[in-house]
Amino acid sequence: MSSAIASPLGIVHPITLSHGRNAEVWDDQGRRYIDFVGGIGVLNLGHCNPAVVAAVTEQAGQLIHSAFNAVPHAGYRRLMEALQAFVPVSYPLAGMLTNSGAEAAENALKIVRAATGRTGVVAFDGGFHGRTLATLNLNGKVAPYKQRVGILPGPVYHVPYPSADNGVGADQAFAALERLFSVEVDVNDIACFIFEPVLGEGGFQAMDPAFAQRLRAFADQHGIRLIVDEIQSGFGRTGQRFAFSRLGIEPDLLLLGKSIAGGLPLGAVVGRPELVNGLPKGGLGGTYSGNPLACAAALASLEQLSDANLATWGEAQEQAIVRRYEHWRERGLTPCLGRLSGTGCMRGIELLTPEGQPGTAQLAALLESARNRGLLLMPSGKYRHVVRLLAPLTIEPELFEQGLDILETCLAELR
Repeated sequence: MSSAIASPLGIVHPITLSHGRNAEVWDDQGRRYIDFVGGIGVLNLGHCNPAVVAAVTEQAGQLIHSAFNAVPHAGYRRLMEALQAFVPVSYPLAGMLTNSGAEAAENALKIVRAATGRTGVVAFDGGFHGRTLATLNLNGKVAPYKQRVGILPGPVYHVPYPSADNGVGADQAFAALERLFSVEVDVNDIACFIFEPVLGEGGFQAMDPAFAQRLRAFADQHGIRLIVDEIQSGFGRTGQRFAFSRLGIEPDLLLLGKSIAGGLPLGAVVGRPELVNGLPKGGLGGTYSGNPLACAAALASLEQLSDANLATWGEAQEQAIVRRYEHWRERGLTPCLGRLSGTGCMRGIELLTPEGQPGTAQLAALLESARNRGLLLMPSGKYRHVVRLLAPLTIEPELFEQGLDILETCLAELR
């Protein structure tokens, strides 16, 4: 690693990529890998998706940049109209484009403060919403994100995340919420709840739908806004457009990012117009937000994310993962194999020690072993003991099976 690169930039795989196509990448030594990392959930449509490349190439010959707040461009308008049609909510949608998911979260906090006159936020254990100063405090994990940075913007309160994947029930989580409002803070000081419908960094745990529906009703009762973070779970990652549909609720604000633009930097916060439009003129925006190249890439991506495609891709991956996992369990492949978490094709595989504790060392060994065999994997979970599977939705089925073959071999080695 070059001494010019800041050392706190943690590197999972000590290789340098040179190029990629769909679910395959090559390093600067010419070695080929099957990519189950996908830019940490950015590449649902694969590396160098042909339609995205064509759209960006055409746009680059017409207009590379115009700051939308100064001089608007058509791509921004077209993309916002496309998102209005794509996001499955019952109300008209309004919003803004950002450069990243974390920036979308930051702007969402501004929006709910202006709308409610309140500042308090309730987030969830295990959640991850970014590395900017305000989003750090939203994260449901201290190390390494909140270390050595001092007092963080707030106030933010955390409660347990209810999921069948972690054993926390809806009643248990709601009891913690009621305790919070009885002991720690007045419910009338809370501006919003924020949560991921499927934890990303937290280990691919899917929220309990019964809790989500109860939380939606509670928020409505007390004038609290609901922010749903679909930065990683959105744009088909679970086999549907967005994971909140599985919960039977609608958000007040929705955070978008990662796979929105086929690999180009882009995010968005969208939601109810009466919320989004509450700030004064100039209160939202950014120099690069909604850059023409990124907008062109996003429009090309959305055209491919039909419900039929998402269902086909998602079902194929889900079935392959579940089938293999059940096979591994039946074979007793390794005592290190824990539960299969997540929903749809957004799945995580937990690793354990022989004593049943989080298998941090086991996962570290698995990452290296898989990489040496040509498969790139990504860790997650509080103890970095859950493999998150983020292969492109467009991966060829036979290539996906090859990747699972490598994973099976490496799991067997953990004996």
